[in-house]
Amino acid sequence: MTDYGDFLRRHRRLALLRHLEACPDYTSNAAILQSVLNGLGITSTRDQVVTELTWLREQGFIAVEDLGTVVIAAASTRGVEIARGLTSHPEIERPSPRPRL
Repeated sequence: MTDYGDFLRRHRRLALLRHLEACPDYTSNAAILQSVLNGLGITSTRDQVVTELTWLREQGFIAVEDLGTVVIAAASTRGVEIARGLTSHPEIERPSPRPRL
């Protein structure tokens, strides 16, 4: 994969975790996640979203339930910690600090 592809993949993973962290019950579905990514300028196909959700699940950052037509993802404690910047992983972009008010 190209350097840009690696860069995009790390940002895609972070954006997925950050969205899940912001959702009630830390849960969302693949279609909504795809729309969120596209809205952030991280253009993503459904296959790319599902691939990244699978990778995040394999790392223990989320749980995934595949209902056939709907894929549901829920962040784990570790996934929320990464989204908040409390811990890091070399294959996920580290979030920028959020201003404290």
